[in-house]
Amino acid sequence: MNSKIQKDIKELVAEQVITKETASNIESYYQSKQRNLSSKLLTIFAVLGSTLVGLGIILILAHNWDDFSRTIKTVFAFIPLMIGQVIAGYSIIKNKGTAWKEASGVFLFFAVGASIALVSQIYNISGDLSQYLLTWILLSLPLVYLLKSNALVILQIVFITSYVCNLSYFSGNKTPWMYCVLLVSLLPHYYKLLKHKALHNITSVFNWLMPLSIIIVMGAFIKGGDNFWFLIYMLLFGILYGIGKIPFFNNQKLRRNGYLVLGSLGTVYMLLLSSFDWLWEGVFKREMNFNSQAFYVALILFCLVILLLVYSYSKKWIRDFNLFRYTPIFFTLFFIISSFSPGISIILVNLLVLILGIMVVKTGADTLHFGVLNYGLLIITALIVCRFFDTDISFVLRGLLFVGVGIAFFITNYIMIKKQRTLKK
Repeated sequence: MNSKIQKDIKELVAEQVITKETASNIESYYQSKQRNLSSKLLTIFAVLGSTLVGLGIILILAHNWDDFSRTIKTVFAFIPLMIGQVIAGYSIIKNKGTAWKEASGVFLFFAVGASIALVSQIYNISGDLSQYLLTWILLSLPLVYLLKSNALVILQIVFITSYVCNLSYFSGNKTPWMYCVLLVSLLPHYYKLLKHKALHNITSVFNWLMPLSIIIVMGAFIKGGDNFWFLIYMLLFGILYGIGKIPFFNNQKLRRNGYLVLGSLGTVYMLLLSSFDWLWEGVFKREMNFNSQAFYVALILFCLVILLLVYSYSKKWIRDFNLFRYTPIFFTLFFIISSFSPGISIILVNLLVLILGIMVVKTGADTLHFGVLNYGLLIITALIVCRFFDTDISFVLRGLLFVGVGIAFFITNYIMIKKQRTLKK
């Protein structure tokens, strides 16, 4: 424990501010906190160490690989796998600590991948990268629940996302339905973390990693309707925002709520992008294919947006009007209107962005939250910048607009500071 804290505690006891029993409880609290920190650091270094050891073994074997016979190569291909299984089995049977399970799980995960790659190379087994990654993921999946390893779940999410990118974006145009199955298989572990370790840092990592993976992968499910891209992503960001506004997530600090942050930023980004006329006059004006996979994905996401809103109202989670919640529905209406009048949709989108920015500024001012206030001002500024490039107004007027926005930033923040000081007094 910190010597300064110990000194302060002794001083408080001497001055009879606290009792000896209270002082003992304070010391026990700080000591347990320090032990927990040491345990977390040990786990982190154990995972990093096992990763480096696994990669080091692979590099050593790779350097001398051509000098070995096929039999020796096969033996070497399975040695890391056997070592990993022994260490993981020992960790499970002896019920070792978190550091043991995390380290053995990560080592065995990479050993599985190395063994598959080596055997394929030795016996010239054909296959592409996506098949290799899928086999690796499926063989390693049971380890998540056998070892209850958070590091393994993170690796699984990263590799599942990589598998989809390779299958759909880089080497082909296939729909990765297996992604849905694999992601659902990890949800019980994630649910357990949310239930028992809601405020832990590892849970916060998953609160960001899960939505980020879904955002990256969603494009792989859009087939046969390019004009549905913007609508699908707008609906997806609306769902993420709605999840982030569920009290369980909304009551946590903003840095722990990846659903809310990504949903809000994604919604604003898509709106700003769709505020340009070229999108409505070009992409959205194409003939819509209502018998495409993209249309059915958009329809499912729209139903999920409605269900989430209805469920939130039934649980009385929605107590005031929040335009972000209804933005996906408004955008869907604009999308439908654009089929016969793109000009009206452009005007409505720009108005929607402006109103969103004003409402966010108001929310920030009412709650005395500088981050929210400046976020609203940034939305308005971004809209002005977008219109800077596609309007024919003079440079003098454009300059005056930027000066006005800069003054608005200064005045609103100054008023907020004065308001805070007044409330403190």
